[in-house]
Amino acid sequence: MISVVTPSFRQLGWLKLCAASVADQSGADFEHIVQDAGSGPELEAWAATRPSLRLVAEKDRGMYDAINRGLAKSRGEICAYLNCDEQYLPGALSRVDALFDAHPEVDIFFANAHVVDPLGGYICTRHALIPQTAHTMVSNNLAILTCGTFFRRRLLEERQLYFDTAWRNVGDAVWALSLIRKKVRMGLCGFATSTFTDTGENMNLNAEGHAERRKLFQLAPSWARWLSPLVVAHFRCRKFLKGHYRGEPVRYEIYTTTSPDRRVRFDVARGTARWKTRM
Repeated sequence: MISVVTPSFRQLGWLKLCAASVADQSGADFEHIVQDAGSGPELEAWAATRPSLRLVAEKDRGMYDAINRGLAKSRGEICAYLNCDEQYLPGALSRVDALFDAHPEVDIFFANAHVVDPLGGYICTRHALIPQTAHTMVSNNLAILTCGTFFRRRLLEERQLYFDTAWRNVGDAVWALSLIRKKVRMGLCGFATSTFTDTGENMNLNAEGHAERRKLFQLAPSWARWLSPLVVAHFRCRKFLKGHYRGEPVRYEIYTTTSPDRRVRFDVARGTARWKTRM
C-alpha cells in the first residue's frame, strides 16, 4: 500500500483538486490521509462525501508537524506527501509501486514534476536529481520537488526520518540533508508523477521563508558559501548532462478550477526547465 498524506489548512478549493487526483489512481493500493489543522465544518462536510479520503482534524504546530502526524497514522509500506496545491498524474502511483518492487535496495525515489499556473497552464518541468549537500544549502533551490518524492516506511520506523518541525518553510531542504547525511539509498524515477501549482502564495515565497533560506545558507560550510555560484553552476551542468534542457514535448492531465470533476489535458510542444519566477 502507498500512503499519501496531505497537510491542510483553509485550502479547500485546492484540496478538492488534489484529492480528486489521488482518488482516481488505478492499479495500486493506496490510502489518502488529510491532516487538517481545523479548517471548519465546510471541509468536514465535503470530506464526508469522499469515501477514499480519511480526514483527521486536529491542531498542529505547522505544516511539517501535520505531515509527521499524518505519516505516523499511515499504514502503507510506501509513503508520500502531497500538498493541497499539488496533484498526481494518471497512473502515477502504480508506476511508483512497480518501481519499488523492481528495486528493493532503494529506499527513496524522486520523480519529475510539472509546474503549472493557477489555471493549470504549463510553466516548466522540474526533472529530479539526487540532492547534494552544498547545493541544497546555498542555492535557494532543491534538486527535487516533494510532490514527486516517495519513500519506504522503514525510513520512519527504523531511521526516524521525520521532518524537523523547528523549520516552518524549508523543512523539505533540511529533510533532504538528513537523507544525505544518513546515506539513504536514493533513486530517480525518470518520469513525471505530479504537478505543482505556482499560486504565487506558496509558503516558501513569504518573508519567513526568505529568512529561513538565509539561515540555511549561513549554516553551510564556508567554502560552499564563498563558492555558491560555482555550486549552482555545477548543479546546472548535472542537469545539462542528464538532458534536462532538451525541451521535449510535454503532455499532462489534471483537474482544474474550471473542471474539478474531470481531468483536462494539456499539450505543450516544447517543454522547458526554466521556472521564470524562481530560476
